[in-house]
Amino acid sequence: MALTGRFILLALAGVIPLLLFPSGTTALWWLLLLAATMSADLLLAASPRQLIVRRTLPASVRLGEGCTARLELTNTGRRTLHALVRDGWQPSAEAADPVQPVHIPAGERRVVTVRLRPKRRGDLLARHAAVRSFGPLGMAARQRTLDAPGVLRVLPAFRAKRHLPSKLRMLRELDGKAAVQIRGAGTEFDSLRDYVRGDDVRSIDWRATARRQSVVVRTWRPERDRRVVIVLDTSRTSAARIDDEPRLDTGIEAALLLAVLAEHGGDRVDFLAFDRRVRARVKSTDKSNMLNQLVTAMAPLDPELIETDWSQLPAHVQAVASHRSLVVLLTALAAGAAEEGLLPVLAQLTSRHMVVVASVRDPYLDELRQVRGTATETFRAAAAERALLERAAVTAAIQQQGAEVVDATPHELPPALADKYIRLKAAGRL
Repeated sequence: MALTGRFILLALAGVIPLLLFPSGTTALWWLLLLAATMSADLLLAASPRQLIVRRTLPASVRLGEGCTARLELTNTGRRTLHALVRDGWQPSAEAADPVQPVHIPAGERRVVTVRLRPKRRGDLLARHAAVRSFGPLGMAARQRTLDAPGVLRVLPAFRAKRHLPSKLRMLRELDGKAAVQIRGAGTEFDSLRDYVRGDDVRSIDWRATARRQSVVVRTWRPERDRRVVIVLDTSRTSAARIDDEPRLDTGIEAALLLAVLAEHGGDRVDFLAFDRRVRARVKSTDKSNMLNQLVTAMAPLDPELIETDWSQLPAHVQAVASHRSLVVLLTALAAGAAEEGLLPVLAQLTSRHMVVVASVRDPYLDELRQVRGTATETFRAAAAERALLERAAVTAAIQQQGAEVVDATPHELPPALADKYIRLKAAGRL
């Protein structure tokens, strides 16, 4: 049960007869009038129990984009329902109009639409809808919460997609230069050409020779398509916010850009989200659906408040890629976590694979080290300088193990990692 503003105004209006006829009897009669009015209004109100609620949602929406949620309300009772309906979305869904009035005659159906613009990635849950049914006098209402479960998956925004056209142009230029840069025999068939003196007779294509009635040989090119394994650290260090964005979300942006670029480059891409166990895995089975698989797997990822068990990583990478591959580790260059976990196992990875460690650098540290006007600012500058020196020491230690390091701010990390991949591919180091 709920009381409305009209009932409050009616109760306050009782001050007038009390002033005119100040007695206990007057107050009692007025209370009885209020109770009778409220009871009659509640009895005449349509029952929310006789309302059937059905929720309809899109399968997914990209972070920052809008969508519409629908509530289908069916009145199975004998009275017209005059009600307020509140759709129970969590605050991060940014519901624009969650409370709406509805008027549903007996036996009819109405649809309530709620506009959503989620501001957090992941699964948004809506478990119920609250219905407040008013009587004809509008004095009181019968209220009930009805189950209407629904899940909306909010996919990563993939804002780094704007860098993709320029990186693809660089890849196309790389393909054009490959024939000049790469020397030696290859394993991939390239084309057919006429035989010239000095060609290896083992390269003669006898079927093509029979068709053309002239000797034709096969030409080969070195194999350039490789496997790229992207490992995203989901431990406690990924929860840190840098430039008002969690480190995990920045890693997702960089992983998406690299995966799409590598797929266009002809490489096979595998993705692992890992801390002490594998949180998500995407295999390079259907290239045409790779991006959809990645964003669907990445959407529900959240930082886990535990340390990463790096000792398990070589086994997981070996299970994915038994041959030499490019292994990209998206993690934090924190001195303690890296020295105790990552560095001891890095040699196992670099002995079999090309390893790139990519990390987000906080631009606020660079700002702090420049300001030294007061004693407080000087201490802050010293702390920032020490943090950057520790970061540089970890970077040097990783490079000594034979791995490459990409250390950039949140907005610069995705294109910087893509550039590193293109340079390694151009140099034939993959």
